[in-house]
Amino acid sequence: MVGPGRKNTAKLACDPKSAYLSFEIKLTRMPNTHLKQLYRSEFGLMTDLYELTMAYGYWKNGMADRPAAFHLFYRKPPFGHDHLIVSGLELAADFLQSYRFSAEDVQYLGRLTGSNGKALFSESFLNYLQRMEFRCSVYAMPEGSVAFPHQPLLRVEGPLLQCQLIETVLLTLVNFSSLITTKSARIVQAAQGDSVLEFGMRRSQGIDGAITAARAAYVGGCHATSNVKAGQLYKIPVKGTHAHSWVMCFGDELEAFQRYADALPNNCIFLVDTYDTIEGVRNAIRAGQQLREAGHEMVGIRLDSGDLASLSIQARQLLDEAGFENAAIVASNELDEHSIRKLKEQGATISIWGAGTRLATASDQPALGGVYKLSAIQNEDGEWEDRIKLSEEAIKVSNPGRQQVFRRMSAGHPSGDVIQDVRDGVPGSRLWEYRTQDFRVLPEGDWEELLKPVFEGGKLVYDFPALQAVRQYSLAQQRLFAEKAAHPYPHGLSQSLYDRKMAMMEEVEA
Repeated sequence: MVGPGRKNTAKLACDPKSAYLSFEIKLTRMPNTHLKQLYRSEFGLMTDLYELTMAYGYWKNGMADRPAAFHLFYRKPPFGHDHLIVSGLELAADFLQSYRFSAEDVQYLGRLTGSNGKALFSESFLNYLQRMEFRCSVYAMPEGSVAFPHQPLLRVEGPLLQCQLIETVLLTLVNFSSLITTKSARIVQAAQGDSVLEFGMRRSQGIDGAITAARAAYVGGCHATSNVKAGQLYKIPVKGTHAHSWVMCFGDELEAFQRYADALPNNCIFLVDTYDTIEGVRNAIRAGQQLREAGHEMVGIRLDSGDLASLSIQARQLLDEAGFENAAIVASNELDEHSIRKLKEQGATISIWGAGTRLATASDQPALGGVYKLSAIQNEDGEWEDRIKLSEEAIKVSNPGRQQVFRRMSAGHPSGDVIQDVRDGVPGSRLWEYRTQDFRVLPEGDWEELLKPVFEGGKLVYDFPALQAVRQYSLAQQRLFAEKAAHPYPHGLSQSLYDRKMAMMEEVEA
């Protein structure tokens, strides 16, 4: 991700310490996500009611403008892996830029009642909401970054009331996007260089879920989507051919293929399993030969059912014998990283993978348990005071302070991540590691700060790269950490933050 800048274009150097490769990208101060094109609405009411009741309580107690710090993070990595790929920042920035309460919003809130039948919120508070302007500062990991448990993906600082109100949507946007991006990355890795297409729109959780999933899957490494609206909004390549209904509309399968070839001679991937798959391959070859005589070339065939490994091997042999060595074999049907890996082990000759339901819904783990916790607040004298949440479950004990994530880069490669309070400067090499629950020393190297400024006092200061550049960054990050897969990657707390956390736990428990 490119940091804040003042130019419209940038050339990224092939720096071994940078996860980016050298390519031209476009930068824009405005997010490219266009949420208002989909919803055409203010976003003040896009929250849970308890956020508003707490906000009202802060306001009545004179705490609404008290500076506070919150962190958005997750505790358990998805899909049995040790990390996730961060996504959804641009969506979050788009939301925050549009965050306000309209007259219609406050009129609705004014009609809400409590258990006694009287108004839940006072008229003065509702007027306050309608006049409110977003004033928070937001620091975030770039989209496409590798992040480990307990690391803040976002740090939000600003008026307590505002930090509280934006919690729900930030979690919604970052949790789902990061989940699908991570799932996409695992599927793309299993495909081992083959093309992967996102086909999940019809099985997604709503229209908005389908569009977010298409964007997130592209960040994770998918090469294209079937979702045309996502293609328009985000400039993702779109791919698609025909379904079984096309074949069933004609007298026989060969005629259906021929009619499709007449209509779209430059887009011919024939779906061959409507009746008999191997006979369907033969009919595709016949249609492909006629295409070739007319000066066009069959792109390939698609398999959507049956024993995909065996059928692809037979199809490849028939295609090659007929002179269609370059014709692709596309496969779909409930594919994910597990089924793709198994098919490759079975010798499948599939070259393009269409991932639908299991990608767009992350069906094996359909939610990421990201959380948003208060970690510091200023007292009446303007001094920051740390806050901590305790729990009988150790994993749910939060980290105090205003946190930054530092990544140690040694010889151009990451060697460990440390969470450190921003007031303590750059951490030392001593790390308390979550995995071992003990201290270790990281090798020599340079520190990279992972949380970048996105908003300062409510003003957007971040230049967003094109989504294609975000995808390239994600893939580069994945390559960097694939080299670390053989050994657990060290991540945890700095010595100073660990000591502060232990002292607070002892104080509260006492």
